[in-house]
Amino acid sequence: MKRLLLIVMLLASPLWAVEPGEMLDDPALEERARDVSGGLRCLVCRNESIDESHAELARDLRLLVRERLVEGDSDAEVVEYIVARYGEFVLLRPNASGANMLLWAAGPIMVLLGLILAFVYIRSQSRREAGQQGLSTDEEARLEEILKD
Repeated sequence: MKRLLLIVMLLASPLWAVEPGEMLDDPALEERARDVSGGLRCLVCRNESIDESHAELARDLRLLVRERLVEGDSDAEVVEYIVARYGEFVLLRPNASGANMLLWAAGPIMVLLGLILAFVYIRSQSRREAGQQGLSTDEEARLEEILKD
């Protein structure tokens, strides 16, 4: 039973990053806050959302999100406000536009380039092997003479 409780606690620990004092009284507004903060990166932890992170900066960002929502901002306005303050790096899923398109396309482009280079290399090797012929009878005789000496 203790092990089961421990496993449940470990699995539920990211949910406990939002402290009870941070939660809003309005459940609908709290749900919106969770949705917005789930898409924002913790700048300290880097691979966690601010909703999952226990860092102080993540706590400040969660409070900022809730503050903006209480003031009447839409979800998009809250995200725009935080991106304007902290940069696009704060988004867990960056926009696929502008300079980010190069980053999004870099992986598939590199794979395609690697496949093309591999194809060219294999083809040149097969042509080289096909172009090589055996020694002529005169060359074989000369080689035998050299090897005998």
